[in-house]
Amino acid sequence: MTLSELRFVVAVAKERNFRRASEKCYVSQPALSLAIKKLEDDLGVMIFERSRTDISPTPIGAKIIEQAIKALEEINHIREIAKQGNNQLSGVFRLGLIYSVGPYLLPELIPILRHSASDMPLEIEENLTAQLEIQLKNGVIDAAVIALPFDVPGINTMPLYDENYVVMVPVGHAWADRASISAEELADENVLLLNSGHCYSHQVLQACPDLSRKGQVLQGNSLETIRNMVASNLGVTVLPCSAASERYVNPLVRVIPFSEPVPVRRVALAWRKSYARELAISCVADSIRQIESECLQMIDAA
Repeated sequence: MTLSELRFVVAVAKERNFRRASEKCYVSQPALSLAIKKLEDDLGVMIFERSRTDISPTPIGAKIIEQAIKALEEINHIREIAKQGNNQLSGVFRLGLIYSVGPYLLPELIPILRHSASDMPLEIEENLTAQLEIQLKNGVIDAAVIALPFDVPGINTMPLYDENYVVMVPVGHAWADRASISAEELADENVLLLNSGHCYSHQVLQACPDLSRKGQVLQGNSLETIRNMVASNLGVTVLPCSAASERYVNPLVRVIPFSEPVPVRRVALAWRKSYARELAISCVADSIRQIESECLQMIDAA
């Protein structure tokens, strides 16, 4: 068993395709296929089920792949330990963010991070929470900005800030001049939310349970799309405060705070417990906490 064979196995598991995996590993497809077949022969088990249209791990293969990821991470850990005498804030940092955070946090974060870690550019991945969890566990990304709860074995989380939700309505809506809205009132409206795979939608429905029982919920593909749907008078929506700040609001909508108790989300940084660049994690977290925004109530580091 060699490290190359383990890398090939993990690449095929990620890509579900031998050709793409060979390109990622910079080897020919026949060489990669032969190496994986050799490993299967050595272990006496099939790691992958192969068909003309799909490559998928066998049940025992899934366990082998999981262990291979851990083994390769430990090897990378050794390399990172060796680099600790140099600079952990040098080199690309792969940061994942949920869709309802990324567009609003990154413009504030990047200038701060460019100053505090000028040699550590961000490689950005925006995705659903479930996909970021997989990418985090598989080492595709180094850390992720997610909304709590996020209880995943082998993953550390660090709370960063709390953020209130607000209501957005068309300018001609009966609520447009209201000082506040209660969560219960939303059940009588057409409420626009992201598709159900987004944790943002789940959190809104938790905060406003009447919506899932008797409200009419329409779905959009992005918060920007939903904002335009509200402006066109299709309905109302609930947004994180940062997505409804002055720079994003147009004259066709009004933003109204919730009355107490205000629905709120807690945003955190998540990373693998085995990840070796601890200073990079701290730098990203500290940079986020330096953001000055009325929408974000920062949580001091423990």
